[in-house]
Amino acid sequence: MIFHSPLFLFLLPLAVLAIIYARRQNLSSGFKFSSEELIRDLKPTFKLLLSQKIIYLRLIAVVLIILALARLQSPIADSKITTEGVDIVLALDSSTSMLAEDFKINGRRESRVEVIKEVVRNFIQGRKNDRMAIVTFAARAYTVCPLTLDYNWLVTNLQRVRSGMLEDGTAIGLGIATSLNRLKNSKAKSKVIILLTDGRNNLGTISPLTAAEAAKALKVKIYTIGAGGKGLVPYPVRDFFGNKAYQQIEIDLDEETLTKIATITGAKFYRATDTESLREIYGEIDKLEKTPMQEKGYLQYHELFPVFLIPGLVLLILEIVLTNTVLRKVP
Repeated sequence: MIFHSPLFLFLLPLAVLAIIYARRQNLSSGFKFSSEELIRDLKPTFKLLLSQKIIYLRLIAVVLIILALARLQSPIADSKITTEGVDIVLALDSSTSMLAEDFKINGRRESRVEVIKEVVRNFIQGRKNDRMAIVTFAARAYTVCPLTLDYNWLVTNLQRVRSGMLEDGTAIGLGIATSLNRLKNSKAKSKVIILLTDGRNNLGTISPLTAAEAAKALKVKIYTIGAGGKGLVPYPVRDFFGNKAYQQIEIDLDEETLTKIATITGAKFYRATDTESLREIYGEIDKLEKTPMQEKGYLQYHELFPVFLIPGLVLLILEIVLTNTVLRKVP
């Protein structure tokens, strides 16, 4: 039981005080006697008793009307809400190799890191009822944003991810370990890490496969995404005059290790060679990681105000009629 407008309940003590005050004002008799001896032996009639107690009828009526205004509501039993709750950590590589510009947005060449941020932002905005966190890694790992349901805050923090924000290198094992640390206290039925990198583990004290075994023990699935085109890719550099130029380089992506990480944890490895395939990969993961959970929720309520309003109005009308007819006081 809940009150939809509980502020009306503050009127109750005011109403009681007002009626008590009114009763005291009406206690004086309409006739004055020189001595109590004249009326001492007279017994009060039913009409007299009723006229003395009629004020309580008004009090009950006012209380019932105030309760009606406060709108007492009863939740409908067995009302259910179905939600999908998954705790997800987005682990993003921010090493300098992510500056390679082999991806495009709207026909315009962009760095891998900027395209990935665009796709991840759409992924975040497409989820509901899932807590998400962002971890970035290069030579070391860093938590950009802890688990949260505030997707606007998550997207704001996503914009801080850029290549060069950490010492250069690729510590995939540390990236996984930091992501697991964000999930260690999670009570969600489904816990997921979506790890994206374009390189090979070359730094860090934790092996990627050791980290994957730890994830398996914690029942965390790691979807791995290898980003970047195969072969030579355009990498931005500055020429002698400081202008932007490109040189063709080959970036070493360790598909074998990424596949093993995903397999150990019961997930899947994906290869994204362009923007469209990257969108499709996040779209597929989005469909795979849906965990329906049925929770009790009371979205529909049964209004009880007629139960109070109708008797209150009836008693108020009855009190007014009696006071002005059979119980009318002679001045």
